[in-house]
Amino acid sequence: MSLAVLASRALSGAHAHVVRVETHLGPGLPGFNVVGLPDAGVRESRERVRAAIINSGFEFPAGRITVNLSPADLPKESGRFDLPIALGLLLASGQLPGPPSAGDAGGKPPAMPASESILARLVLAGELSLTGALTPVTAPLLIALGVARDQPDATLVLPAGSAEQAAWVPGLRVLSARSLADVAAHITGAHALPDAVPAPWPEPPPVPCLSDVRGQPAARRALEVAAAGGHSLLMVGPPGAGKSMLAQRLPGLLPPLSRTQALEAAAVAALAGHAQAPAGQPPFRAPHHSLSVPALVGGGTHPRPGEISLAHHGVLFLDELPEFNRRTLESLREPLETGRVLISRAMRTARFPARFQLVAAMNPCPCGWRGHPARACACTPDQVARYAGRVSGPLLDRIDLHLRLPPVAPEDLDGPPGEASPAVRERVLACRGRQLERQDKPNAALAGAELDCHCALDESGRELLRQAMRRLRGSARVLHRTLRVARTIADLEGAERLGARHVAQAVQYRAE
Repeated sequence: MSLAVLASRALSGAHAHVVRVETHLGPGLPGFNVVGLPDAGVRESRERVRAAIINSGFEFPAGRITVNLSPADLPKESGRFDLPIALGLLLASGQLPGPPSAGDAGGKPPAMPASESILARLVLAGELSLTGALTPVTAPLLIALGVARDQPDATLVLPAGSAEQAAWVPGLRVLSARSLADVAAHITGAHALPDAVPAPWPEPPPVPCLSDVRGQPAARRALEVAAAGGHSLLMVGPPGAGKSMLAQRLPGLLPPLSRTQALEAAAVAALAGHAQAPAGQPPFRAPHHSLSVPALVGGGTHPRPGEISLAHHGVLFLDELPEFNRRTLESLREPLETGRVLISRAMRTARFPARFQLVAAMNPCPCGWRGHPARACACTPDQVARYAGRVSGPLLDRIDLHLRLPPVAPEDLDGPPGEASPAVRERVLACRGRQLERQDKPNAALAGAELDCHCALDESGRELLRQAMRRLRGSARVLHRTLRVARTIADLEGAERLGARHVAQAVQYRAE
């Protein structure tokens, strides 16, 4: 045969798109062209593939070689296409048995050889060294998740080292290959590739316990409400009030990640260059306030995920919120609403998941001591106003819980420890269970008609909410977020219908 078609995957953002690797060997002056919007890494595969074929004991075919990576409008990058290109050349040149051409067997429908049935099910990705050995590829988990979603009956072939990570994806068969010769032997039936053995599922790392926080009962309660409903939280208080300690203990209160969620979080981390094993503990990201917009939301010439995507299914903690660049903070507004980020460039558009829980902390003024009972504030009213104005109203509208923390009293520091995280987590898990049974999502994700259905108020609660919104001059977004928080408070109590007491507690978390 002179044409071979194999399947592979190309990464675009956090998605692994299907790619047809079409290899044609025709007459004419020798040449080797790769088309289909390849980058430099893909174009350089010509030299790697040539040397790998020769050093694996095969002959490099003489003739005009054209490799088309379809679809042509999808950018292709990295060396993961080396393996399907090399196999396509061996099939097209007849060095490996492939499907017969349409003209064989006297015009009769050709019989399907064993190699064709094998090839039809394979998805191949792997970079070749000059010796013919396969080297690990980028983001094998992302590739495996894409194949499991789109082609659940397919068999994924990856280099050893990458295959063991991809084997974590349930329901997908993954084969481990060490060289081009091994894959060729598998296609011919001479020697089958072994199934990849998944590495042991890692245990979640230890997290700080809530009992380390002394005093601050209102803040502990707010943290429980935030964990139970998946709500965002802003803490305002003087230095040493415990804002950072509370934020660091939120992951220990959240429900454990499902296997799919853990794999998604690990796959996004791999895209950003972090070798992170999947774990059941929600991720916790706390970037420095000097980070740029691309570092927060993602970007670059070849778009990579930012901190909000690395916090996918977890917590993003922004300490010293007003110290962040204003433009950087404003870039959070859309992801907080949509749960994803779209990065557009001249040649490509990348989408990354960003379903994170925002926790922010700030001082009440530049010096930090405004309202402190024992320390005098040295800031003028204009300085305080400018400091608070660094965080825009639209961003504050998107934060569900606003909490002011008082300084910790000395007697609280010497007192007994508070309730530990496991006990609080049990209540959070029970509350989340009610939400999933009722609406199949956390309360923080309720929108539109779902609010009318699941957050119906009695008459006293409705009147209290009207009065509170008039007093706070809140927007429609604030009203909806207050309703979601009230729903979570009611769920923590096990109440079916929202009442005035639930609304009153929720309104307290919106007082500025």
